[in-house]
Amino acid sequence: MSDDNLGRPVDLVNRQFVANRPNQLWVADITFVATWSGFVYVAFVIDVFARYIVGWRVSRSLRTDLVLDALEQALWSRKHTDDLIHHIVTVEVSICRFVTVNA
Repeated sequence: MSDDNLGRPVDLVNRQFVANRPNQLWVADITFVATWSGFVYVAFVIDVFARYIVGWRVSRSLRTDLVLDALEQALWSRKHTDDLIHHIVTVEVSICRFVTVNA
């Protein structure tokens, strides 16, 4: 559960998903996929300029480390991330919030 009284990071993207170079803007999301053995969750990070998935993880449980592992893989695969903006859409019980953080 989130605390609506806590401050939220400033949205540095302002819904303008455009980048002029690699590693300038990454967007991330989480989704779920139905399989024969049940649902799995997939977290992924995309470089907006390259339109390429730079980090991803799959898990049977929706835990914080799923998202952090996808971000860690992206940071490892793309060594030069100076001035990077990482934008993620967070979903909390059908409430959508847009959060942007500097990586």
